[in-house]
Amino acid sequence: MRNVLWSAPADARPGTHLLVMLHGYGTDEHSLARLFPSIPAGITAAALRGTFPVGDSHGWFLLDPYLQSDTAEVLEAAAAVFTWLDRTMAGESFTGVSLLGFSQGMAMATTLLRLRPERFESVVGLSGFVAENELLAMAEPLPEPVPYFWGRDRDDWVINEDAVLGTQDWLEKNTALTARTYPGMGHNIGADELRDVSLFLRRYVVAQPRPDREDKRS
Repeated sequence: MRNVLWSAPADARPGTHLLVMLHGYGTDEHSLARLFPSIPAGITAAALRGTFPVGDSHGWFLLDPYLQSDTAEVLEAAAAVFTWLDRTMAGESFTGVSLLGFSQGMAMATTLLRLRPERFESVVGLSGFVAENELLAMAEPLPEPVPYFWGRDRDDWVINEDAVLGTQDWLEKNTALTARTYPGMGHNIGADELRDVSLFLRRYVVAQPRPDREDKRS
């Protein structure tokens, strides 16, 4: 994780909450850096670049048109994010960590949550899906439902119906879900959605920190 864009300089980060941003397939960290102005005060965002090359752009793992993926590649990408996160948390005094993922980045964010559910305060998934993983599913449902915001357009042509149904089923069984739809938004991030994401983060991260999870962030 050598390419990271931060929403705040290093001297302004101590004492804030870390929001890790994961972009979609065939883009890079700049696509989510444009969301920085919408992040509530008290939160520092870090937009990471995926390690999987997609032409001149980037992703997290190889993805076919049906949104199928190789489990080993998904877990390898997750391990790389955790390596970066562990080093970052060891060197910075953040109060906690949340995740935000768009499209394939939502699949990555959810995989990270499934691997270390005690690590994250909340997750935001935008126009994405949950990657299938039979191994992780054996240990589910997750022990503690984490607040999860899921935003999408019902007519998003990129995320097929089977993926939507599977995602909805998993989120309802494993998270404290807030689901919103935005007609006409397409496979994108809209202004109304950003407003709701900001409200979600204010409620679950800024206004109501969860000290009961404090000792589990190592």
